[in-house]
Amino acid sequence: MASVSTYLNFPGNCDQAFQFYRKVFRSEFLGAITRMCDVPSDPSFPPVPENALNLICNITLPIVAGHHLMGADACDWMGFPPLVQGNNVHITLSPESREETDRLFAELSEGGTVDMPLQDMFWGDYYGTLTDKFGTLWMFNFPKAQ
Repeated sequence: MASVSTYLNFPGNCDQAFQFYRKVFRSEFLGAITRMCDVPSDPSFPPVPENALNLICNITLPIVAGHHLMGADACDWMGFPPLVQGNNVHITLSPESREETDRLFAELSEGGTVDMPLQDMFWGDYYGTLTDKFGTLWMFNFPKAQ
C-alpha cells in the first residue's frame, strides 16, 4: 500500500529523540531498529567509526492517522552536510509499484539533484534520494515485500 512518511535526520541523538516520541505518541517501533553496526561494509562508503556503531541507521514509529515518523543519525563522516533547519527533514514516498517509484523519482528530479540514484539496497528495498529544483528533499523506498 502506498504511503507517505516524514523522515528526520539527527546529528547523533536520534535514539534519544525517538525514545521521547515513542513516549509522547504511546506507540511502539515498527520493524527492527537498524544501527550503524548493522550496515555491511561497502568499498564505496566510508567505514563506520568505532564511536558511531550504536547510532541509528533507520527507525520507524507510527504516530497518528497511519502516519509514520522515521529517522536516522546523519553524520558528516557519512557525507551528509552539517544539519541545519531545512536539510534535516525528507518527505519519504513508498509508491505502490517499482514503476511508479521510477516515474515519480524521474519527474521530481527534473531540474534538481539526484543525491543517491534508485538502487536495490542491502536491506532489500529499492531506494534513492533527491533534492528537487525547489530545495525539497525526497526519499523513495519501494519495499521488497510488495
